[in-house]
Amino acid sequence: MHISQSLILITLLVELGVAAAVSSSLARSRKFKDVLLSPRRTSRQTIELVAMICAPLVLGVLIRVKVPNFLAADLSLATTALLGILVGPLGAMAGGAALAVPALLHHEYWALPINLIIAAIVGAFRKFLEPEDVWSFSPMIDLSIYRWITRNLQRPHLDRQVLLLVLIAVLQLCASAITWFNPRRYFSLYSREWWVELLICATAPIVVGIPLKIWNAIRVERKLEEQERLLLEARLEALQRQINPHFLFNTLNSITSLVRSQPELAREMIVKLANILRVLLKDRDAFVPLREELVFTDDYLDIEVVRFGEKLKVVKEIAPETLDVMVPGMLLQPLIENSIKHGLEPRISGGTVTLRSRIEEDGTLIVEVEDDGVGMSIERNQESGAESLVRQGSGIGMKNVRERMEVQYGSMATVEINSRPGRGTKVTLKMPVLESQTWSQSGKQVIEAAVNAMDSVMRRATRLGG
Repeated sequence: MHISQSLILITLLVELGVAAAVSSSLARSRKFKDVLLSPRRTSRQTIELVAMICAPLVLGVLIRVKVPNFLAADLSLATTALLGILVGPLGAMAGGAALAVPALLHHEYWALPINLIIAAIVGAFRKFLEPEDVWSFSPMIDLSIYRWITRNLQRPHLDRQVLLLVLIAVLQLCASAITWFNPRRYFSLYSREWWVELLICATAPIVVGIPLKIWNAIRVERKLEEQERLLLEARLEALQRQINPHFLFNTLNSITSLVRSQPELAREMIVKLANILRVLLKDRDAFVPLREELVFTDDYLDIEVVRFGEKLKVVKEIAPETLDVMVPGMLLQPLIENSIKHGLEPRISGGTVTLRSRIEEDGTLIVEVEDDGVGMSIERNQESGAESLVRQGSGIGMKNVRERMEVQYGSMATVEINSRPGRGTKVTLKMPVLESQTWSQSGKQVIEAAVNAMDSVMRRATRLGG
């Protein structure tokens, strides 16, 4: 079948659009991204990847066979070469065979052996490619050749990316030659005009490169997400290690005050401290059920109650439905310590620390730590309201809680402080409800919670991918 030059040029242009559309559609699938970017694919994953890539393109070959002059839907050669690059010769042969089925039904008997030969050649060449050679393969032929010439002028060497580009173009040229001599048994675009044939051969590497470019953006995004996750985990670990010595120092001071005057009570406090250290020294998850967090704070409060005696009272107003909600570990103890140290200790008669928790109608978890102590003086609140007041007056504990809430929740959580001089202080934590069964025990908890941080990663990945 003779194809006019104008139809060939239009077909080449549409081929680029089809390659971009199919690649972008596949990139929206989480399953596809996981399989594509798996560092070591199993045989099952390889089959799944080949099936996901070939399924829409087998339909494209069928459309080309059935619909006259709609030739751009058939990307068999480029797809087979792409599979050879991604999964090797065996997977590419399976994909090439699937792509040949509609053509075989149309009596194009050369389709199967040619696809298998292309899969074997490109799949074998893949062994000479590094992963970065594959992902950085550019569909912009002129830029690839320009970079190759520039690099070779400085330091002559064999560029594998340019060899891949030339290999795909030569395979397209051979396919065109086969179609030229036997158009009824094999389909490929071809032209007797040299410049048109040159465009056909130049388009093949571009069709291969477009999916790699689009999917490389996903790869960059995943790398940035992983780096951001590691950064957040490192920051969270640093904050956790920061508060543990601080807490231990203050608790030991409390025990020291009782060693000589009340040795039995000091002994009891040491047992409580041992329980606390047992929890602190073991590997703790970023998030724990509120129930577990309350058990931990009970040991700390027992120490403080022994120290202060009747001057310290503790009231708990905990809603039962909040006990299994996940909260950051070591969240309440610094707040309770602030209430006792800065609110109740300066007061001669002591006072009460009240713990509250509830779930609002909008699904927000509210946790409150309130005391009826001396509050915070106006002089300490001159800069910009409660936030600067807390950072100046409440020390490392309150600052640590605020920073960890920011790391683990982003903008989804808030810390509010209300204080009235002489009447007490209330700290209110607002955070999303996270049920225990929805959280794994891995470090990915942190990255999944930091929504705002991931938004910035997505934007940077888009810019890099473009």
